[in-house]
Amino acid sequence: MVWGKLSDKYGRKPIIICGLIGFVIMQLLTGLATSLTMLYIARIFGGIFTSSVIPVNNAYLSDITSEKRRTKIMAWSGVAISSGVIFGPVIGGFLSQTDIHIRYSIGLLHLDRFSVPFLFVAILGLIVLFVVMKWLKNTARVDKFTTKKVSLRFTFTKYFIVLLVLSFVIQFVVTLFETAFSIYGKDELGFNSNQVGIGFMLCGSIMAVLQPVFATYGERFLSTKKQIALGLFISGLSLIAFPFFNNEILVYALIIVFAAGGAMVTPNLLSAVSLISNKDTGRNISIQSSTNSIGQILGPVLGTWLITGGFYYPFIIAGIIVLVAISTLFFLKNPP
Repeated sequence: MVWGKLSDKYGRKPIIICGLIGFVIMQLLTGLATSLTMLYIARIFGGIFTSSVIPVNNAYLSDITSEKRRTKIMAWSGVAISSGVIFGPVIGGFLSQTDIHIRYSIGLLHLDRFSVPFLFVAILGLIVLFVVMKWLKNTARVDKFTTKKVSLRFTFTKYFIVLLVLSFVIQFVVTLFETAFSIYGKDELGFNSNQVGIGFMLCGSIMAVLQPVFATYGERFLSTKKQIALGLFISGLSLIAFPFFNNEILVYALIIVFAAGGAMVTPNLLSAVSLISNKDTGRNISIQSSTNSIGQILGPVLGTWLITGGFYYPFIIAGIIVLVAISTLFFLKNPP
């Protein structure tokens, strides 16, 4: 919320730069840490600063695109994020297995082969930081010479609240599903780690591929509101059906259907949030990002708790939550 409001006042570029600097420092500290305390400090520090990058980046994209192309651009932003989620763990796992015999310590810092993935990401962060500082133009939303203080007070319209609820639900359900599937796949279906990994890869890949497709062609057939409703309906039904199938191919097919529904919802929600107000775009997208994070935190917690009562509980309850969330769309009128 704070970063978004600051970016509305001072522009997107300085906030993105600040976030990238924090990201690089976090990766360096994590890779060279010698204690759990240092890891916690690095993650907390990184969380504070890197939380600005994605929402403010999306606000920047909102600034430089027309309302007509907004959903499509937000979809491509989702593709970039999904691609990182897919390929990041693969590259990280490969780098951690490299046969580099380096061990070096200085003070509280320690370098070994497990430091390689974090140092690699830190270097990538520095490259991105250089590109941003060199070529990215700032987009200030107000007069840069204004002396007015940044106010963190804001009001929530009914329209915005509905979008936040839907954003929370979709992130909550996705992370709940991922947590439950990792346990359900191994203990109930007898999947090995590779088979579970394929399920996750399918989910991320389908969302990455279909988001720009739906964003480009979906509006030709359905309004934003109807696309969100259809996506939620598809995801909800696939979740409810999930525990009733134990065939590997059918399970993967349901994951694809579930991901397709999510791909229809996510870019439309982000686009709708960005269109609420030209003045407070950064603030609104940051609030949505915070809402997403809360959903991502609570999803695994509830998923783990529900699965102790039965393997089918997380999927059916998550599906019902998604279907019930469709009713909030009746309150989704035109933005104020």
